[in-house]
Amino acid sequence: MEKKIIMPLTEDKVLDLKAGDTVLISGTIYAARDAAHKKLIELIENNKELPIDVKDSVIYYVGPTPAKPGEVIGSAGPTTSYRMDSYTSQLLNLGLKGMIGKGLRNNEVVKSIIKNKAVYFGAIGGAGALISKCIKENEIVAYEELGAEAIRRLEVEDLPVVVIIDSKGNNLYEIGQKNYLDSIK
Repeated sequence: MEKKIIMPLTEDKVLDLKAGDTVLISGTIYAARDAAHKKLIELIENNKELPIDVKDSVIYYVGPTPAKPGEVIGSAGPTTSYRMDSYTSQLLNLGLKGMIGKGLRNNEVVKSIIKNKAVYFGAIGGAGALISKCIKENEIVAYEELGAEAIRRLEVEDLPVVVIIDSKGNNLYEIGQKNYLDSIK
């Protein structure tokens, strides 16, 4: 089922999402990868204010390529999510409601998604040039020295994602594999 979400991603919107739903996200999201996540966690551990408000937000695990002249952003395909796993629970505990990436998440992250009523979305790897067309604004808001890994505020319109892990812990990767194996018996 295709659903449209306009940011912020509140708990009631999260609870309406099920593993396997296709979603079009519009509004403000943030881009950050592992180097930026490490800096965010250092701030949390030192009781310092974060440069972004993660409450009811979505972080897209992406390190975009430089924009060509006249474009807002370069190719913006998802980064492998497990690289953020050691940082994710602390951000979810602060109110982060969604993450966009590709690949599996560890059990600790899945438990934290359930505990915090959050969601993990998958974006299509290899489709970065197409995904970039959904990004209407791109502004570095923290850690410019990290280059492609800086934290960015992105304004997106109908960014296509799929719910991989919903707020109840249902995991599309497991469901899809089981459905496939059941179909070939």
